[in-house]
Amino acid sequence: MSFKQLTWGVKASFCGYVEGVGGSISLSDGASRTADGAFVFTAVPGGDLSIAADGSASGAMHFQGTVSFDAHGGMLKSTLTELGIEVTDDGLVLTALDTQMNRGRCTIAKLEPVKDADSEATLLRSEITLDGMLQIADNYPPGTELDRVLLD
Repeated sequence: MSFKQLTWGVKASFCGYVEGVGGSISLSDGASRTADGAFVFTAVPGGDLSIAADGSASGAMHFQGTVSFDAHGGMLKSTLTELGIEVTDDGLVLTALDTQMNRGRCTIAKLEPVKDADSEATLLRSEITLDGMLQIADNYPPGTELDRVLLD
């Protein structure tokens, strides 16, 4: 199956907090937002990610688009860009360009396929990692469940 886009809300409570305190969420590089607040990233051609019905996965795929969060006069600043889904030694993971420490790419979430017989899309449970905590918001410790990722 060839995926065309990744839809992910990051963490609804985080987005609500940023906007609730008068902060902003800005989109660039082709990212868009759904009516329910999730962010849509378009697949970069050439990926070979495959996720079987039994949950096994292989390959990798990258997505274009940038989402930036800014609040408290810049004291809260987070950028998610160049998302990717990859199969690593740690399993299926969500990666992004490291915009905080400038270390290249980092794993921001561990992913696990969720069985959904009613959908042709692939739904993935996401759980924040230590690098994800550093990229997104340090008030979510590693292991905190994030919004689900939808690939279609």
